[in-house]
Parts: sequence; C-alpha cells; structure tokens
Amino acid sequence: QVQLVESGGGLVQAGGSLRLSCAASGRIFSIGAMGWYRQAPGKQRELVATITYGGVINYADSVKGRFTISRDNAKNAVYLQTNSLKPEDTAVYYCKANVRVSILEFRDYWGQGTQVTVSS
Repeated sequence: QVQLVESGGGLVQAGGSLRLSCAASGRIFSIGAMGWYRQAPGKQRELVATITYGGVINYADSVKGRFTISRDNAKNAVYLQTNSLKPEDTAVYYCKANVRVSILEFRDYWGQGTQVTVSS
C-alpha cells in the first residue's frame, strides 16, 4: 500500500506565502509524475501544477508566475511554493502521484488534502 501525506496548509493574508509538502511512503518501485490539484467549495477539482520524474513542469494559467512546484526523487516528495496568494486560491490542495507498484503496474494515489485559506 502507498500513502501520500501532505502538510503546510493554513490561513494566510492575501499577498502571503505558504509552502506545501507531500511525501509518499510504502511499496514504491519509483514514481512518475507528481502534482498538486485543488478543490474550492462548490467547484470541481482542478490541476494546479505537475512535474515529471525528469523535471518537466506544467502550471495552470491561474498560478503561473506565483507558484513553483519542485520534487525530491530521493525522498519521494513533491513541494508547492505558493507566493502572492489571492483569496481565489482558497481551496483544499491535494497531492497526486503516479506510482510504480510493480514491474508492470503504475497506479495513481492521492493525499488526504490540506486546507489553504487566503483572507482578503
């Protein structure tokens, strides 16, 4: 079994910053793409940023220039540095990892989510 544990959420004023962390543990051969998604109340979950094992990065247009995704392959961890936060960034942020669980099989796993609340 594989577990993803997020941390780093909280309450911050507009213009502030938070650093989210996510670490994967368990039966892991390797991890392919990792990413951050978010879900605001009454809205669908949306992509925030993804990063491949080799470091290819993709951002949602709404966070480009403000958020930075990074990963540490040795620690099976992914991070999201969020700067210049806006009230519309308020959401539960979820970590996702595409984990190789055997020679032939990859599976997607999700973390439990961490709340980010930005006050105006």
